[in-house]
Amino acid sequence: MPRLFVITFAVTGIYLVLCLGLYLAQRSLIYHPTPSTSAEAAAGKLKLAVTGAELAITAHQQKSENALIYFGGNMEDVAWSLPLFTKMFPDYAIYLPHYRGYSDSTGEPSESALHDDALALFDKLVYPQHSHVVVVGRSLGSGVAARLASQRPIAKLVLITPFDSILNVAQGKFPLFPINWLLMDKFESWRYAPQITAPTLVVAASHDQVIPYANTEQLYKSFSKNVATLTVISNTNHDDIMEEPSYLEWLKIQ
Repeated sequence: MPRLFVITFAVTGIYLVLCLGLYLAQRSLIYHPTPSTSAEAAAGKLKLAVTGAELAITAHQQKSENALIYFGGNMEDVAWSLPLFTKMFPDYAIYLPHYRGYSDSTGEPSESALHDDALALFDKLVYPQHSHVVVVGRSLGSGVAARLASQRPIAKLVLITPFDSILNVAQGKFPLFPINWLLMDKFESWRYAPQITAPTLVVAASHDQVIPYANTEQLYKSFSKNVATLTVISNTNHDDIMEEPSYLEWLKIQ
């Protein structure tokens, strides 16, 4: 009996240490800041002062009622997407914000900070100049984009390889741990989807190794009837979907 007690105590202790490790490391697992690159220097950047930080925004500005905001993935240097979006949307002003802690943006990323920054970008820089705003979010950025779209008057929304929530994705990857108690940044897009009225395109990769299709499908089902359309791009995974020509054709429809 004492031996069983010792074993149980040891196993419990190891489990609690692993839980603590997940708790302490969680933001380093969600956010992977990228440094400044030559692409950003070539494109040029705007600066936007927000609470507690200054954001760097790669942009192509022009006088037009149309604008596109793109929220990228957690390891993505969004500056590299500027040529693509300017080519596909020639009559749009383009805004590619670098999250807090990414590129030349100061501060530390968190769900609440990214949400507040998205609202500040929309309210201070984009919407005063442009009345027709398309919002695109990829992977991590889909959570930022969906929440913004639920609170501001956007024209269209495109979500690329999105999740219903980071909480649900993490629970699938770490089923033995109480993720709901440990996770601070849950990015529960499914909560905001019913409030979105803008036409929405949900784009999934057929072989997504990061965001399971079930999580993308569950997000799609969370939208009100006739708001969202779901398409699956064949022969693609989470990382190369933007290189697939059929993906570009779907995006042009928007």
